[in-house]
Amino acid sequence: MRKTAKKSSAPKGRNLITRNLRRLVLFLFFMLGIVFLRYFIVQIIEGGELSKRMREQVSSHYSLQSPRGEVRDKNGRPFAISVMTKSLYVDPSHVEDPEKLAAELSPLINVSEEEILADIAVGGGFVWVKRRLEHVEYEAVLELIRSHGYITCLGFKDEAKRYYPNEILAANVLGFVGTDDKGLDGIEQAMDSLIKGEVKETTLMTDRSDTPIFDSVFTKNRYNGDYCKNIELTIDMTAQFLVEQELDKAMATTHPLAITCIVMNPKNGDIIAMANRPTYNPNSFYNYRPEIWKNRAVSFSYEPGSTFKAVVAGAALEEKIVTPNQYFVDPGYIMVSERRIQNWNGASFGTITFTDVVKNSVNTSFAQIGLKLGAERLMRYAKTFGFGEYTDIELPGEERGILFNPADMVDSDMATTAIGQSIAVTPIQLVTAMAAIANGGVLLKPHIVKNIYNANGSLYKTYDREEVRRVLNIDTDKQLSYMLEEVVNSGGGGKASVPGYRIAGKTGTAQKIKDNGLGYMENRYIASFCGFAPAEDPQIALLVIIDDPLGVFYGGQIAAPVAGNIFSKLFRYMKIPPSSGDAFADMTKEIE
Repeated sequence: MRKTAKKSSAPKGRNLITRNLRRLVLFLFFMLGIVFLRYFIVQIIEGGELSKRMREQVSSHYSLQSPRGEVRDKNGRPFAISVMTKSLYVDPSHVEDPEKLAAELSPLINVSEEEILADIAVGGGFVWVKRRLEHVEYEAVLELIRSHGYITCLGFKDEAKRYYPNEILAANVLGFVGTDDKGLDGIEQAMDSLIKGEVKETTLMTDRSDTPIFDSVFTKNRYNGDYCKNIELTIDMTAQFLVEQELDKAMATTHPLAITCIVMNPKNGDIIAMANRPTYNPNSFYNYRPEIWKNRAVSFSYEPGSTFKAVVAGAALEEKIVTPNQYFVDPGYIMVSERRIQNWNGASFGTITFTDVVKNSVNTSFAQIGLKLGAERLMRYAKTFGFGEYTDIELPGEERGILFNPADMVDSDMATTAIGQSIAVTPIQLVTAMAAIANGGVLLKPHIVKNIYNANGSLYKTYDREEVRRVLNIDTDKQLSYMLEEVVNSGGGGKASVPGYRIAGKTGTAQKIKDNGLGYMENRYIASFCGFAPAEDPQIALLVIIDDPLGVFYGGQIAAPVAGNIFSKLFRYMKIPPSSGDAFADMTKEIE
């Protein structure tokens, strides 16, 4: 009986173990099913939302900015560059002691405690404290953050800062950049869409204090840009310096309201130099009056005076109204529509040839020529030479000047237009017109941008020589060039001469118009000289305008000497050899 009992208990034990194992397996499968179900819910149904929540908890979004493209001269020397700097911000919601923070931060960044407290009082999670810190400021604030535990309330963001290493050189051409990397004037504004630095959004892993986990994260993720371009100007930095040097001397001797100078290559329309006085330092443009930012070379309309007579003389020669040796009788003054027109010196030149009329800038003879040309031809030639229209040079703020509607002109309008009054031109229009005479009678489009390069150095766009139209036939242009050369040789432009070189040009002295446009100011003038050289092979077209000088005001007395000094320096710098005496003799023989 005992043996039988032992045999019957063994199967029962095995069955119990088997049942328990089955229950355990079923339980494990049940739990595994729950896990898989939960996994399905988390990954498939709620995966997107949970992933988003996770990223928001352990990461932050940052904007990485690339540097703005460079602006260089024709030889690759930098006019404007950008460097990456740190900008300081505060998170007001994490500031525990505003007064203490402001007191400790203020001397490090040269911002008053009141301004810092005002920033903190704005509230929220982000407020700029100071943009584009100097490196010593950044190092000082970084040490403050590490030593005082301000890591939760102060932080930095990378921003590009614009530098102009040559300071005032070509400032009115270059313009400047605002705090948000936006070009606000000059080339910086005109080319802003191409050279503006880019902003790239990125996500960085951070801790619960929103601090990047890796200290070097900004260095590793700094963005250099893919599309911002570099601009190469037609300006030669050395020529620009030489021109500005002469303008500074002229400012000291003539004490004018302003001086403007443009130097152009008449063979291709490239601007070699463009300068204004007074000027400013674009690194601190905010310290200057806005009117000083203005580039008067393109944004200043004025009555050209006798420099415009070069255009009228060309029109008269082209229309066969006059010949170089035709005689005129100058009575000293004439009356046109009850308006008295007299010569600049108030005297009579007597009986003289047309060449002498141009050489001595005789107003009475030019007024008669204006009447012979008539309203329609006067305005047609003015427009043919580019007046009254934009030149479309690559600069902002260009004005178009003012011309008459021929249908509205009376005799006095024709006479005064012929002597450079009653109309308004811009400096860039006038030097471009003179360059057309230097270029054999072909008007070219002026350029101040030569090439645009991609960020990788490849060429994006180039600005080639661009013909607009022929303004005079070759024979007429030769006659006119000879007459303009006589102006410098033995006429009113003599002080623009440079020994050994043949220079052609025309002086001008125009009375300033009142601000309301009604009449002229008493004893207020604009003196100018516009010409080109060497006459036998022009490589430089030059305009100098002196606005409202004190004392002597005639263009031949104060503008021509400045032009002569600039010619002389540029001849040496550009290695332009002296003119040949034989070339001048050949030209004289050909004209006669």
